[in-house]
Amino acid sequence: MEEIFENLNDEQRRAVEHIDGPLLILAGAGSGKTKTITSRLAYLLDVVGVSASNTLTLTFTNKAAKEMRFRALSLIKQNTYPPLLCTFHKFGLLFLKFNIHLLNRENNFVVIDSDDKKKIIKKINSQIATPLVASEISRYKNSIMSPDEAYKQAEFHQYQQIAKIYDEYERYLQENNLLDFDDLLVLTYKLLEQNNNLRLQTSNKYKYIMVDEYQDTNELQYKLLRLLSSEHNNLCVVGDDDQSIYGWRGAHIRNILEFDKDFDNVNTVTLENNYRSQPNILKVANALIVHNRSRHNKTLKATRENGKEVVTLSSSDENEESRKIAKLIKSLIDEGTEAREIAVLYRINALSRSIEDGLNRNGIAYRLVGGLRFYDRAEIKDLISYFRVITNLHDDFSLKRIINKPKRGLGKASIDKIESAAFNAQVSIFSFLNDASLDDLVTLVKKKNANTIKAFLDELVYLKKISEESSYTFLDKFIEHIDIKKMYASSPDESEKVQNIDEFYALYRDYIKQNPSSTLDDFLNEVTLQSDQDQVEGESIYIMSIHASKGLEFKHVFIIGLEEGFLPLNSEGSDLEEERRLAYVAYTRAKDTLSLSHVNSRYYKGRRSDVDKSRFFNESGLAGGSLKLENKSAYKKGDLVRHKIFGAGRVLGVSKAGKEIKLHINFAGSKRDILASFVEKL
Repeated sequence: MEEIFENLNDEQRRAVEHIDGPLLILAGAGSGKTKTITSRLAYLLDVVGVSASNTLTLTFTNKAAKEMRFRALSLIKQNTYPPLLCTFHKFGLLFLKFNIHLLNRENNFVVIDSDDKKKIIKKINSQIATPLVASEISRYKNSIMSPDEAYKQAEFHQYQQIAKIYDEYERYLQENNLLDFDDLLVLTYKLLEQNNNLRLQTSNKYKYIMVDEYQDTNELQYKLLRLLSSEHNNLCVVGDDDQSIYGWRGAHIRNILEFDKDFDNVNTVTLENNYRSQPNILKVANALIVHNRSRHNKTLKATRENGKEVVTLSSSDENEESRKIAKLIKSLIDEGTEAREIAVLYRINALSRSIEDGLNRNGIAYRLVGGLRFYDRAEIKDLISYFRVITNLHDDFSLKRIINKPKRGLGKASIDKIESAAFNAQVSIFSFLNDASLDDLVTLVKKKNANTIKAFLDELVYLKKISEESSYTFLDKFIEHIDIKKMYASSPDESEKVQNIDEFYALYRDYIKQNPSSTLDDFLNEVTLQSDQDQVEGESIYIMSIHASKGLEFKHVFIIGLEEGFLPLNSEGSDLEEERRLAYVAYTRAKDTLSLSHVNSRYYKGRRSDVDKSRFFNESGLAGGSLKLENKSAYKKGDLVRHKIFGAGRVLGVSKAGKEIKLHINFAGSKRDILASFVEKL
């Protein structure tokens, strides 16, 4: 027992000793959340005498589950059956193995991965972008929406088609005894919701339930937890509403904000002692997050002694920004800091390009977390291949990559035939296609595709001529003739890929501006030097998006792109309060030093634009910020909302009604005007 309570503060101890009834542990950043939840589990088993088989501890990642299991078991002295500590989806898998027969399904089902899911969808319908359909089906399932309900709510023809595909997809899975990842929770919920005896049995089995990262739960997970805890309400949830940053993938902050409304007699414990960051870092983090309206009232309290002030870095553009940061990082490493203790964070992945270039130029090894290096991304490799073919029409390797991008009706089999014919003729693919007559080409590909290929070759020759005449006008002509962006239309990550393409175009324009006499070939040589990182061995600093940084900590943190439109992001669908929480998460990754960087101008969407310093500087109490008051309406046209009586609907218009906000909403064809305070976002 002494070991369980060792190094726990009073609030942590209070949380550990709470046994029966709902418990909300509001755990601020760096406040010892994992220590508290694992100590409570050990206390239940080792001191209270609860059977391990009567506990259930849920989290979101296998990594977190593994760490928590190790820490909990190291505290438990009794030689006991290991408690069930796993992800939500692992629990669903185990549950369904025992109970799926109640849905007239066999328990020897196979769980398909995302690639299998997309193949099935494409087989059903290849006309609508497969990633979009897969994403929508996942959204429907996590909203517990049947194909019929999805069809009724669809406002546009395309979404009616997706609902039909969803229906066929579900039938295919059932006929072949397959489950997708979402089914692990959807079917578990349906079984518990439809079978009262099973609900009673399961809830009485798992008498003590704990949930980590509760702020990241979605509607389905929330409803599942209500059923699992229905017979006892011994539900302990741990989380931080100030770190709820996954609204875009369905996480619902209301779950943690309204926990005390969902359950009776909730005991709330707030962990505010921060053991990670020095006081000056916590000062700016606290000053920033207090501007959010939708949050519990808590303030991080420093347990460390004072350190260095938070640094603001101002630069004219992203190139100067990357040079400054690379120089500061080099100094830290030269002074003895381990590279892995340094991180550069950003809100938008496209910003990684400039910082990658700066690090490469200074010989600083880096590791990109949660994504591909800028020059390794598929859309960038496609563009580089296009440019290489234009400089050298006989580059077979690059030509094969782009000959069907965007689609020109050529599958792998057709491309293989063309390559084989060119090899037999002992000429390059370009020469073979260019010299071949239409009649010859028709023996390899369909007639309409033969015409398309000839037109494509003419475009390449034309663009090569333009590139040799003027490096300035080349890019405009390239964009006019090769619309690479349309390849990514309607895909879930369209916005990010388009941003990366625009960033690459901006890189080209900037290079030509700074090197007026350079050729396209010179530019490609420069890109090759940047993309081939020689110093990949040994210690590396980390660069990553803020989303990827959650749960991590570093001695020294640099945050780039603190400008309006970047952090906070001001795009359609962005939520200012969630943007503020993102900045808060980024701030609180830092242990010793925090550097916040902004520029006066940045290349974005293909052109250089002046940008304003982020309002977050002002809100963080740092001098020189430009305070901008947020729009009090959290709703906009197109938002999906839910009303307690009318169900789900889509916002058609937003207007003022005195001090309130009035929404004009379409509920499955029935249009109503309702005050915003009576609905919630989906």
